[in-house]
Amino acid sequence: MKSILTLAAATLIAAPAFASEVDEATEMKIMAMLTEMECQMDADDIEVEDDGYDLDDVICKGGNQFDIKLDKDLNEVSRRAE
Repeated sequence: MKSILTLAAATLIAAPAFASEVDEATEMKIMAMLTEMECQMDADDIEVEDDGYDLDDVICKGGNQFDIKLDKDLNEVSRRAE
């Protein structure tokens, strides 16, 4: 019985992490947008936030690396060089 309660508690704690994954359609839009910007990144580095998306380790033409924030409509709201 104790192990069932532990498993249930672990599932409830982990549930928000699974809910914050980017859906496939949004991922494809973000990756297409980056291609147009002559940038690339690993899709696993897209993080869902309350106000949009955080793109970590985006590498653009010329080798520059950035962290880019997008709003929920996929508009760029900030870019920080790394």
